[in-house]
Amino acid sequence: MGSFKIEGGHRLRGELTPQGAKNEALQVISAVLLTSEQVIINNIPEILDVKKLIELLQDLGVSVRKLAKGSYEFQAKDINLEYLISPEFKAKGAGLRGSVMVVGPLLARFGKGYIPTPGGDKIGRRRLDTHFIGFQRLGARFHYNEEDKFYQVDATELKGTQMLLDEPSVTGTANITMAAVLAKGTTTIYHAACEPYLQQLCKMLNRMGAKISGIGTNLLTIEGVESLSGTEHTILPDMIEIGSFIGLAAMTQSDIIIKNPKVEELGCIPDTFRRLGIQIDILKNGDIHIPTQEKYEIESFIDGSSLTIYDHPWPGFTPDLLSIVLVTATQACGSVLIHQKMFESRLFFVDHLIDMGARIILCDPHRAVVIGNDRKHPLRGVSMSSPDIRAGVSLLIAALSATGTSTIHNIEQIDRGYEEIDVRLNALGAKITRI
Repeated sequence: MGSFKIEGGHRLRGELTPQGAKNEALQVISAVLLTSEQVIINNIPEILDVKKLIELLQDLGVSVRKLAKGSYEFQAKDINLEYLISPEFKAKGAGLRGSVMVVGPLLARFGKGYIPTPGGDKIGRRRLDTHFIGFQRLGARFHYNEEDKFYQVDATELKGTQMLLDEPSVTGTANITMAAVLAKGTTTIYHAACEPYLQQLCKMLNRMGAKISGIGTNLLTIEGVESLSGTEHTILPDMIEIGSFIGLAAMTQSDIIIKNPKVEELGCIPDTFRRLGIQIDILKNGDIHIPTQEKYEIESFIDGSSLTIYDHPWPGFTPDLLSIVLVTATQACGSVLIHQKMFESRLFFVDHLIDMGARIILCDPHRAVVIGNDRKHPLRGVSMSSPDIRAGVSLLIAALSATGTSTIHNIEQIDRGYEEIDVRLNALGAKITRI
């Protein structure tokens, strides 16, 4: 396991270009299994989770050719389904949560799929029921081996149907959609997720020959087709990284320009950070400028009560940025209640922030009250460990703003979601050493 040694207290200045969206990449890369023709995907982030998924597809028989940095050509012409029951697949799949995304495409094209209980962040239970119930509604049958925690899915023929998802799961909606595009008849998905990631996937599938309508809404209608062809697709900038850069700039009193962020796809993210008092300027060319701020003050509700920020399905605020909002609030003027509704273990990293001098009351596994220090009491450097991707970057932001030196262990969690974050921030004046 690697570590970061961070010398805090340095202001950053310069430009940052966000990587391609991790969550979109895991979906659209899995979608290459739906066709035997060539698919080119651009702006793929060179991060650990994505690399693992590409390696898994190669092991499965997908031909992968790197065209340039972030651009790959895929061709799933000769798939070795026997690999799916091998010990190697079970080991690799169990270490990558994104591995569940291959089930929908395999089920649609080959009538079978296999998946070990996938890994990922340790942020509480992340159930797969939405995926599985959706597949079952399309006609799939599940077999679960309790001994090695391995799922086998079979379907001689998928048939279109109506379904109401129990939750608007992004990955669940994506997986079911990929299975439905080659099913017989029409599928309607009510209470579907509508995040930009999913919209991108649906647009890509339509270019491949799928017939999906209702894109961007909570009701998707999918008319099954016989086969799909190749296409070229470009992944959006990662909205989570963009939000992370906004919080980083505010905490470290830095002057940062975020290049080509596709502001129109960010939803309420900029306004949520503005409610913390952060100045966010949208430049004429579409870039985001976060100027140096000596102070930022958290808004109150109109009746004077303290602000509450909570996660919600799109177009609400994404849960992946609540950790960033929380750490950013520690040096604001004012207080805010952070309500993490979706994952019961995602706020436990605040113990590290409290050790650094932050004033945080953890009310329960889902809620924390942050009383901002208003920069009167800077955070202090400590040694800590990253529990998951988003908490890891939040701790990195805290360390960069702190007085003294901090060490963050288990940085593989950060590398899973952020491409060369130390190199990119050091270019702007940060002092991060990879150990």
